[in-house]
Amino acid sequence: MRILTLTCALSTLTCASTSLAAVPVYDVDVIHTYPHDPSAFTEGLFYLHGFLYESTGLEHHSSIRKVRIETGQVVQKIDIPAQYFGEGIVNWDGHIISLTWQSHVGFVFDLATLKLQRQFHYEGEGWALTQDGKQIIMSDGTSELRFLDPNTLQETRRIQVTLDGKPIHEVNELEWVKGEIYANVWQTNWILRIDPNTGHVAGLINLAGLLSPADQVQRQTDVLNGIAYDAKGDRLFVTGKNWPKLFEIRLRMGREVALTRP
Repeated sequence: MRILTLTCALSTLTCASTSLAAVPVYDVDVIHTYPHDPSAFTEGLFYLHGFLYESTGLEHHSSIRKVRIETGQVVQKIDIPAQYFGEGIVNWDGHIISLTWQSHVGFVFDLATLKLQRQFHYEGEGWALTQDGKQIIMSDGTSELRFLDPNTLQETRRIQVTLDGKPIHEVNELEWVKGEIYANVWQTNWILRIDPNTGHVAGLINLAGLLSPADQVQRQTDVLNGIAYDAKGDRLFVTGKNWPKLFEIRLRMGREVALTRP
């Protein structure tokens, strides 16, 4: 991998910082391309037992669905009550746990039937969820990640996501990959690789240009968002809000790139 010296603070994606940070920067190769529902405003994504589970956002349009990867077919779906803006999801012990954006309300569904089991509450906004096999990990749109007890869904600790000692804000969709937390940064083409113990950014993945201009629809296609990992098959999937495609990608040695907002 190439080590890139960064002179920009990723939190603002401007060259406002004069300090230096050396972290690995990766490009990606596309292994496979699959169809994705372009009407899905993707907020959460995970892989389980050969299927993708996806949550979508926007009031009156939020849902949780089970999706066949190869075809993009929705094989099971439940709508979130219309007043809620659906956000991240994660599987835990036969359940799907989901967040809403600004309502301070989360839901627990049965994984097999998608029937609602219960609600829970939290302070602040709800953005994304993942898990490490022991704890649930939550983002809230700030530079902090919360760790939750999976049984009570109560917070146990927090870490701050930092690059070169500076906080990275608007940390969004999350996925646990080989002992690291992968995270989208909202409104950017970057995925962070985060050390779960310290919050330090251990690597940056550059996904600029992944979706070609020919696949983008003006005033419809939105930002990169959605990461899922098949641990058994070692497959990494990414997509975006209202994207017509889902990509299976592989990381490779990066090239020097400018950290500027698109």
